[in-house]
Amino acid sequence: MSNPAFQFSHHNQVHDNVWDAVDAYTLPHSHPSSRPNTAALTHALVASKDAGLPDISASPAQAKFMALFVRAANVTHALEVGTLGGYSAIWLASENPQLHLTTVEFDAHHVAVARANIAFAGLTDRIDVIHGAGVDVLAKLKGEVLAGTRPRFGFVFIDADKTNNWNYFDLAADMALPRATIVVDNVVRGGRLVDENSQQLPQIQGAREVVEKVGRDARADSVVLQTVGEKSYDGWLWAVVN
Repeated sequence: MSNPAFQFSHHNQVHDNVWDAVDAYTLPHSHPSSRPNTAALTHALVASKDAGLPDISASPAQAKFMALFVRAANVTHALEVGTLGGYSAIWLASENPQLHLTTVEFDAHHVAVARANIAFAGLTDRIDVIHGAGVDVLAKLKGEVLAGTRPRFGFVFIDADKTNNWNYFDLAADMALPRATIVVDNVVRGGRLVDENSQQLPQIQGAREVVEKVGRDARADSVVLQTVGEKSYDGWLWAVVN
């Protein structure tokens, strides 16, 4: 039997309009169109849509939250798994002139679109887009970090194929600085994380695996935060490396 609370929250569409309205009201105040990175961010969204990329990037509010967190933590090297069109990468780098970002993307078309968007934003010198399968690329990066040829990362954002959530976290944790933050997006999945009828879905299995294994991992301490907004109801896992 599925969880009645899940059924209520998942089918209650009244809240969706309120979440959208709050984002639409607050974002122009917290990030007015006069900000220097507005044109680049808008271009990234429009160009990605025109190129046929799916609308699955982080919301503007979530992306800016991460960018502000990176600024507060004075992160100088960050890793992203799942570039898509480069939208979140542009947020992170444009809000943090001290930041060098390595971002990994499997889909060649997405890589081309992201590189063009990043070039339009004038951030090619601080955002390195690597094309390849995430697990393979991260294993190579880990070898470079352990060999001392690549700096450790102070922030990691994982937003790629959900079945590899744990594999990405596991590799990232070995490349992270002490007290670095690792974020895994889309783990609540509209509440399906705890819906008994959804447990056999690969994306839900990937979400549950990372939540459970990170919770047992002595390398980090974690929490799952539920989120609402223009991207509907979801949530992300935040972990701090010991």
